[in-house]
Amino acid sequence: MLLAGLALGVGPGEARAEDRTAGGIRFRDVASRSDFDYRSRNDVQKRKYFPQPMCGGIAVLDADGDGLQDLYFTNGAKLPELEKTDPSFYGCLLRNRGDETFEDVTEKAGLLGEHLGFSFGVAAGDFDNDGDPDLFVSNAGPNALFRNDGTGRFEDVTAGSGLDQKPNDLLSVDAAWFDYDGDGLLDLVVSQYTYWSPETDRECELPGGQVIYCSPTNVVSVPNTLYRNLGGGRFEDVSAKAGFGGSKGKGMGISIADFDQNGTQDVFIANDTVQNFLYMNQGEGRFEEMALPYGVAYNESGARVSGMGSDARDYDNDGWVDIFYNNLQNQLHALFRNEGGQFFDYVSPATRVAALSRAFSGWGAGFIDYDNDGWKDIYSANGDVDYISDNAAQHDTLLRNLDGRSFEDASERVGEDFLRVGYQRGSAFADLNEDGFLDVVVTSLNERPRILVSSGDNGNHWLLVSLVGRASNRDAIGARVELATPSGRKLYGHVSPSTGFMSSSDKRVHFGLGAEDRIESLRVVWPSGRVQELRGVEADQVLTLEEPEP
Repeated sequence: MLLAGLALGVGPGEARAEDRTAGGIRFRDVASRSDFDYRSRNDVQKRKYFPQPMCGGIAVLDADGDGLQDLYFTNGAKLPELEKTDPSFYGCLLRNRGDETFEDVTEKAGLLGEHLGFSFGVAAGDFDNDGDPDLFVSNAGPNALFRNDGTGRFEDVTAGSGLDQKPNDLLSVDAAWFDYDGDGLLDLVVSQYTYWSPETDRECELPGGQVIYCSPTNVVSVPNTLYRNLGGGRFEDVSAKAGFGGSKGKGMGISIADFDQNGTQDVFIANDTVQNFLYMNQGEGRFEEMALPYGVAYNESGARVSGMGSDARDYDNDGWVDIFYNNLQNQLHALFRNEGGQFFDYVSPATRVAALSRAFSGWGAGFIDYDNDGWKDIYSANGDVDYISDNAAQHDTLLRNLDGRSFEDASERVGEDFLRVGYQRGSAFADLNEDGFLDVVVTSLNERPRILVSSGDNGNHWLLVSLVGRASNRDAIGARVELATPSGRKLYGHVSPSTGFMSSSDKRVHFGLGAEDRIESLRVVWPSGRVQELRGVEADQVLTLEEPEP
């Protein structure tokens, strides 16, 4: 197997020559500079209800079209009522002012969500191709679709959309927008966890009588749901005929990518206590679940683990999209290397991800080149399920990518704000201050979210690519971006905001460039199949490209 560093012309003695001062990056929590009351409230109490550990999804979106990335947070509800009985359970939309402060515009935007139940995930996407991002919120109880009117105000358009035909006791945890059939309209996949209601909730306790959350092994598995966008605000449940109906799991994080490079978008779903799913798109509206033959159903020991958040990016710069998902403490986070679109190799032990993750229970997750050296690092939002075990409250981890071969733990180098312990859940990534370095937003149960802004002071260069589809879906979800630098480095990315657990990130494609201040060539393969090529692109800019005419 050709090592990624050697493939790029980097010998062992020359490793990271382009990386000048990566160690200088620090994250500062700027949330305290803004006036908002939101906390991720899961109504923790002595009586423990099954959904409570899952709370605090995040969506990154430019809600008002001012060019800055805003933040929306989901929230829990009073249990067992499953109602947002007071404003402390409402969702929250924070408008980015551009000076590392945020304004709470939730009520003005129509996104209090007071009519929703216990909310889990949120997915931002322009489902109607009108140029502004809309929101889908997944819940215990009815899900919700909010349409943006173009001014940053949202209307609940769930009724009559086809997304309202869901059993009330089906727990919908996560969701992702993507165009699976290539018709230019964003479709929706929803990870379903189980059937549950307060009336059927079980009480569980340890032999000594201590109350605990019941194990997921006590609930039934269910199929995930695929909705086809019919246009005009209407959706059709095509799960059965598209090949989703036959696989029953306990769905958590969703990752979208063209894993075999056949021109169609595939779907990976991490499952809790059952095997993972990999739906490979066969074209003509059909998927085949192939996690087992592709090697991502289990880890190398065949264990069924507690898959939580997931992300799919090319971490070793070989041109093929890889998969990461995190697990609970002592289960080891999983890194799978894509071997030419034929199968995946479980490389957690070889890359040190296994050893570095053993002590942590991960939820939110993502590949993020935090130091802009051209190698995608791994972030995990950590915290145990419950408050009763040793090491229950945990800090997040940042695993720095060493030339695509192995990782080192850089968590303690990036500032005290990064290391705050808690019960972290959702996470999302965006360049909030437009400095070219990615920032991190993370929720923690019954706490204010942290808005971790990167210091961005190590001198490495970068490029953000913002794509606008025409024949393709307007968000250009599914577009592949490839670039080459004058020194011969090749980097790859694709548009897929679905990242981690219950969350969606900045849809712009971010590239760290190290010391290189220019891109020799940049190539975009649009979802429509059209190809766009540029040469001599300057670094350190947000490059906006519209899909070309045929």
